[in-house]
Amino acid sequence: QVQLVESGGGLVQAGGSLRLSCATSGIIFSIRTMGWYRQAPGKQRELVAIITPGATTNYANSVKGRFTVSRDNAKNTVYLQMNSLKPEDTAVYYCNAGALGTSRPYWGQGAQVTVSS
Repeated sequence: QVQLVESGGGLVQAGGSLRLSCATSGIIFSIRTMGWYRQAPGKQRELVAIITPGATTNYANSVKGRFTVSRDNAKNTVYLQMNSLKPEDTAVYYCNAGALGTSRPYWGQGAQVTVSS
C-alpha cells in the first residue's frame, strides 16, 4: 500500500517560513522523481518544485529563490522549505511521486498553507 503523508502546513505571516515534509511508504523512493504542487481556491493545480533521483531540482518561476526542495532517501522523505512567504503562496500543497515505468504517479492528501498579509 502506497502512502504519501504531508505535514508541516499551517498559518504564517507574510515574510515567514514553513517547512513541509512528505513521508512516503510503499514505493521505491530513491528512484522516483518527487514533486510539490499547489492548488489555490478557484485555480488549477500547479507545479511548485521537483527533485529527481539524482537531486536535480526545478522550480516554478514564482518560487525561485524562496523555496528549496530536498530529499532524504534514507528516510523516504521529501521536503519543501518555504521562505519569504507571500499571501499569494496560500494554497493546498500536494506531494507527488512521479510515474515510473508502468507504475502510476501517487499523491498525498494535501497540506494547507495560509499566508496572512
